[in-house]
Amino acid sequence: MADSQFNAPPRAGAGAPTSGVIHVRTRLTADFTVISNALAQRRGSAVTIGVAVYILSLPSGSIVSISALCAHFTEGEILISRALRELEAAGYLERRRERTPSGQIRTRTYFYDVPGGTPMPDPDGPPEPAAPSPVPAEEAPVPAPDDPAEPAVLADADPEAVAVLASLRRVDARLVLSEREAARLAPAVTAWLTAGVAPTRITALLTTGLPDRFLARPAGILAFRLRETPLPLPPRAPLPPLPDRPAALPFQTCDGCERAFRAPEPGRCRDCRSHLVGDLLRAAG
Repeated sequence: MADSQFNAPPRAGAGAPTSGVIHVRTRLTADFTVISNALAQRRGSAVTIGVAVYILSLPSGSIVSISALCAHFTEGEILISRALRELEAAGYLERRRERTPSGQIRTRTYFYDVPGGTPMPDPDGPPEPAAPSPVPAEEAPVPAPDDPAEPAVLADADPEAVAVLASLRRVDARLVLSEREAARLAPAVTAWLTAGVAPTRITALLTTGLPDRFLARPAGILAFRLRETPLPLPPRAPLPPLPDRPAALPFQTCDGCERAFRAPEPGRCRDCRSHLVGDLLRAAG
């Protein structure tokens, strides 16, 4: 006699939850990333958490610019840039201006698995000028402020744009810019002014919702907002004035039927004038 076969699945072990998710764990020995629960369970946008986990899974030196992230994710630039701003405000992402051995200033991106950490020194030493930086650079290298090879070009910048940038410190005292930084940011402000955006509107866009603690130079934050904020729509053109309506004629009382009608002078109404013309024609005939 053949042994009886049981097709029923094995009963769950003692202590298994009766509702909710049941984890099926696999011990990974390679190709995995360790993230904190504070980040994985962070309330808010799922895009922000996804971008953070993706960046943490990349090796050092990977490009994490907005264009590179948009090429990987299906979300557009607005959602990706918003996610980066949230991560920067929460302390996970930091953009830091550092001097390379060649004397240039390069913006380097640090990503912390726990906010408030200290960047570890590069075990391979400082990068050579032609080699890629250990962390991606998201801005083109610019000469150091004391480099005489590039004189200040503030005199060639749009004075109205420079005035807008200089007035930002009146709204937020932390937004202090050097002459070179103002000259570098002025063309972007000029583009907004040319598009019809008022200076007060530009000031509001650049100063509203800033983080409590800056992890980068104010110029870097302003450059990011000028580059990533969608250009506001210009104000609508005023409607043309309506044509003047003619003045209403005064009311008159008809001399024939005493009916009220509008006319510049007293007399007969239209019906009475028609009857009068008919009577005259019949009398003449």
